Order: sequence, then C-alpha cells, then structure tokens
Amino acid sequence: METLHFEELAVGDRFETGGRTLTRAEIIAFADRYDPQPFHVDVEAVEDSVFDELVASGLHTMAIANRLVTDDFYAHTSVMGGTGIEDANFLAPVRAGDTLSVRVEVVEKRPSASKPDRGLVTVEQTVTNQEETPVMTLRITSFFRRRSASDS
Repeated sequence: METLHFEELAVGDRFETGGRTLTRAEIIAFADRYDPQPFHVDVEAVEDSVFDELVASGLHTMAIANRLVTDDFYAHTSVMGGTGIEDANFLAPVRAGDTLSVRVEVVEKRPSASKPDRGLVTVEQTVTNQEETPVMTLRITSFFRRRSASDS
C-alpha cells in the first residue's frame, strides 16, 4: 500500500481496522498495573459496582484502539505525531470476550500555518465491539507530512 500523505487524505475518508479480542486475564493485568479500581480487578467487588462483571479500564480500551489504528491506519500514512486527544467518550463497558475494532473518519484537515512541510488532520475514531455497539469515541488531531510544501 502506498503511504498516504496529507494531500491524499480527504474529509470524509473512512478506514477500518482489524479486530482484537480481550481476555479476562488481560483486563485484570492491565488494570492491576495502571488502573486498579475494584471493578477492573476484583471479581467480588464487582457486585458492589454498577457493572455485572469485570470490565476493562477505559485506558485499556484506548490503548487497544491506539494499537489497532496504528497498525491498520497510521502505519500506511506519513503521520508525524499527534497534537492531542480533543475528545474521548466511554460509551459502553468492555468485557472479557469482546472483540474491538475501530472506524476512523477524517473530519478536518488544514495545512500548517507555520511549517510548510506538514498539515494537520483530525480524525474521529469509533471503537465498536463484535455487535457493532460503539464503546468509545475519540477525536484526535495529528501532523501529517506533505508530499510538497508548495501543494495546498
């Protein structure tokens, strides 16, 4: 696949990633290390939470989404790095056995005002489970290399 530069990306372009299935052991291991809230690590404590079983940390969901998007989208582009996550929404719990995938849509782009070798591209990512239920959305802006500084 040819590397997509700023010029080849257009508002409305959509990309799909492959999927990744989470296991209970992964959910607990990630949460134990990075987000040890009881409903992520303690089967008994879940009974006192709003969840009916262990759920993945939102940070874990975000990390998996990042890996999927990096492997199946950014790896085929001239991305130079992100400027930040402008919006993140956790819409539904992620449980062991869920298979996550991501839809990426280009929603905005503009040339950099100060650096002619790059442009800014904003994407909206929708993370869904195997039932196509959205579990998380992200809005992220990143720098992408331009093919030519004279192109607009």
